[in-house]
Amino acid sequence: MSEKSKKFFVTKEGLEKLEKEYDYLVAEKRKDVADRIQKARELGDITENAEYNSALDEQAFVENRISEVAEMLKNAAVIDVTKQNGGPKEIMVKVGSTVRIHLEGQEQEFQIVGEVEADPSVNRISHESPLGSSLIGRRVGDKVVVEAPVGKLTYTILQVK
Repeated sequence: MSEKSKKFFVTKEGLEKLEKEYDYLVAEKRKDVADRIQKARELGDITENAEYNSALDEQAFVENRISEVAEMLKNAAVIDVTKQNGGPKEIMVKVGSTVRIHLEGQEQEFQIVGEVEADPSVNRISHESPLGSSLIGRRVGDKVVVEAPVGKLTYTILQVK
């Protein structure tokens, strides 16, 4: 699968956030940057005009981000975090699952999300991360070994919801 056709897993909320960002970038930010460029041009010589160069850089950034978000929206696969089949021990970890794990006397809970929504600071890890990819397809009671900078870590799955 080429990078252009890669699926981007997002929750319903994540999709709405991407749609809002896209709308903002296209309807407001693009216009603001165009206005900045026009004002900088009005200052005269643009060959050594820092404001003009800065505005052009921002325009390139905004247009690139618009393209990125459009690609994500085009290839978005919305995950339904409410669908789980079977009893507590039969549920497999998938994108959208919330998983409680045990490691060295401590428990942690993570939601497995697509890379677009990953934010470890709020316990949302990507399904493509070392831990996330190791958890996919596993069940309660399974042990998963993850290679980390500190060595191999063995996690035990306590709960999947």
